[in-house]
Amino acid sequence: MTNLVVAAELREETGRSATRRLRRAGKMPGIIYGGGKPDISITMDYFTVSKQLNDEQFHTSLLEVKVKGSRTKNTVLLKAAQWDPVMDTATHLDFFRVSATDTITLDIPVSVLNADKCPGVAKGGLVDLVRHSLEVTCTANAIPDHIEVDCGDMEVGDTVHIEDITLPEGSEVQHDVNFTVLNIAAPKTGSDEDDEAADDGEAVEEEAAE
Repeated sequence: MTNLVVAAELREETGRSATRRLRRAGKMPGIIYGGGKPDISITMDYFTVSKQLNDEQFHTSLLEVKVKGSRTKNTVLLKAAQWDPVMDTATHLDFFRVSATDTITLDIPVSVLNADKCPGVAKGGLVDLVRHSLEVTCTANAIPDHIEVDCGDMEVGDTVHIEDITLPEGSEVQHDVNFTVLNIAAPKTGSDEDDEAADDGEAVEEEAAE
């Protein structure tokens, strides 16, 4: 868990026209809400926040939003990001207030360890990461950076289920089914074209025999 800082200013104007003006000025609008306190409309530097959005921890860590001119500490989680469907750029951020002891649920990325030492991979198998993230419930002050899956001893055909994983202390993954997180898939024996060619050859032999 890492505390990252977001620099912001109060946003006086709201609405589509005001939002467009902000974006043209290199600003990104956002809002802080929750925690039994009034909502705060804010603006942030577009290029700074865009870089932060590229950091995986920005999405799974407690953040501190420092609003210029305010002494209030805003401890938050990034709750949602709105994106431009054409430009694929962030257009608005929603931050939700939390305290350190709040119980929260969020997606945590899965990290694969020792793939280079995996016996199954050495024999041509492939690491098939079925779940790239897990929905983890924990307290806000104990958010894991990632969930580790060690495949250093796995052979072709071996599978890791959720109940095989040792989660960080205080973390839980609610599940009704012991679902698959990762497996070592068998190596491919040939391309689809090779298989089709083999089928065609068999058909020709059958016709000749008739």
